[in-house]
Amino acid sequence: MLINCIAYQDGKKLADISVPQVSDFLAKPDTFVWVALKDPTPDELKEMREEFDLHELAVEDAQVGHQRPKIEEYGDSIFAVIQLIEVVDHSLNVGEIDVFVGRNYVLSVRNRSQQKFVGVRDRCEREPHLLKQGAGFVLYALMDAVVDRYFPIIDALESELESIEEKIFSKGSARANTEHLYQLKQKVLVMKHAVFPLMEAVGKLYGGRVPQICVNSQEYFRDVYDHLTRLNSSLDTIRDTIASAMQVNLAIVTIEENEVTKRLAAWAGMFAVPTAFAGLWGMNFKYMPELDWYYGYPLALFTIAAACIFLYYRFKKSGWL
Repeated sequence: MLINCIAYQDGKKLADISVPQVSDFLAKPDTFVWVALKDPTPDELKEMREEFDLHELAVEDAQVGHQRPKIEEYGDSIFAVIQLIEVVDHSLNVGEIDVFVGRNYVLSVRNRSQQKFVGVRDRCEREPHLLKQGAGFVLYALMDAVVDRYFPIIDALESELESIEEKIFSKGSARANTEHLYQLKQKVLVMKHAVFPLMEAVGKLYGGRVPQICVNSQEYFRDVYDHLTRLNSSLDTIRDTIASAMQVNLAIVTIEENEVTKRLAAWAGMFAVPTAFAGLWGMNFKYMPELDWYYGYPLALFTIAAACIFLYYRFKKSGWL
């Protein structure tokens, strides 16, 4: 689906244009076209490939989706893959935005995500002196918007970890804590797979050999790299804390098991004493009025059953059964 297609000249918006008009505006000096697509069909991508002369491998990656974050050069153009992470029903949904950047065009393709980038376009249009830098600044603006949206997710993961740590010493919560820690670890891995590869890729857009499209925006990409470095460091800290919390949780489980073992040993010891005496001497005493009592046998069975039921109730209540 086509979201918008706008032409810019000298940092200012010229007009909303149709796709067949793209080639006409690309031929104008100091002009670039910014097109945004959402969940495009193969025919729409094919049309864009013909209009912008996109590399077939980059188009194939955008069509297939589920790519690792990366930035690749194809001649004088750049193809960037950035993962879009959003929280949906306490889980992380992974989308993707593929950005094709040329000397005079930007094509963003958003897949499997409800995140919008209208604010990014508005921001660029409010800063014509920066938008004048061309397609490279638009790539930075899109990338910066995505990275900024990572921070609230990281904060939520840290808060979730803190809440689990508060419960880790609560009695009887070891299993639930282990499940929550493992779920949190999976979320951290999702974020790690989005942040770390992108950090490595963005590091190539400033300093040293930089693609010509990004030469005028190197300091902005360095700022994105710094943000990604902070995010990556926070994720490493959370992951290490989760590992420590899991070890503490397992230690608590071991301690609780030892306590249960001691209690069972105490019960066994209490029963072992009368059992030993009964086994040694038997029940062959001369004066045993119960032997001549009519209800002695049913009472013995009832006493045994009542004792078993009581022990079962206590064990069940204590969570041992």
